[in-house]
Amino acid sequence: MITRSEQRHAQQRALEYLDRAGVVMTAEEREQIEVSDFGLSKLEYFGVQTLTYFNTDRICAKQIVLFPNQICPEHWHPKVGTDPGKEEIMRVRWGLVYVYIPGADLEPAVRDRIPERKEHFTVGKGMLLRPGDQIILAPGTVHWFQAGPEGAVIDDYSTTSRDVLDEFTDPDIVRITKIVD
Repeated sequence: MITRSEQRHAQQRALEYLDRAGVVMTAEEREQIEVSDFGLSKLEYFGVQTLTYFNTDRICAKQIVLFPNQICPEHWHPKVGTDPGKEEIMRVRWGLVYVYIPGADLEPAVRDRIPERKEHFTVGKGMLLRPGDQIILAPGTVHWFQAGPEGAVIDDYSTTSRDVLDEFTDPDIVRITKIVD
């Protein structure tokens, strides 16, 4: 849960990052930035700011903004009916992004970068993505990611996005952020 003031501040801050990254947006798009705290009420640590350009029944394009060291918690995109789940391509536009997938346990140095709720992070094969680097995540791949010390902007392309159906390792996560006045 975040306040309306926190939401507006995060939206404005996200716009500054998008401008810094050279993202061209319409006036309407500038008003549509979603702020997600995952129900943890610790947006500076756990959260993402997202601008969705389009999300059809086949493809989706977004910009994801991460503030310095902000984490998108461990999750995966599950099968939905006959759909195998979202396939996702994350391409860094600006900043540094650490992406973690299955293949290794969390190293102590990685665990130290997580401010709290460490028990809900299980995958630890890490990759550092710089501008121009990308990763393709197959449907159902458990992953989490974190911005570097200056924050980051990610171009995110995928098959249809059903973010409200994402599954998280942390049972306390709520995908839809509650905004209070």
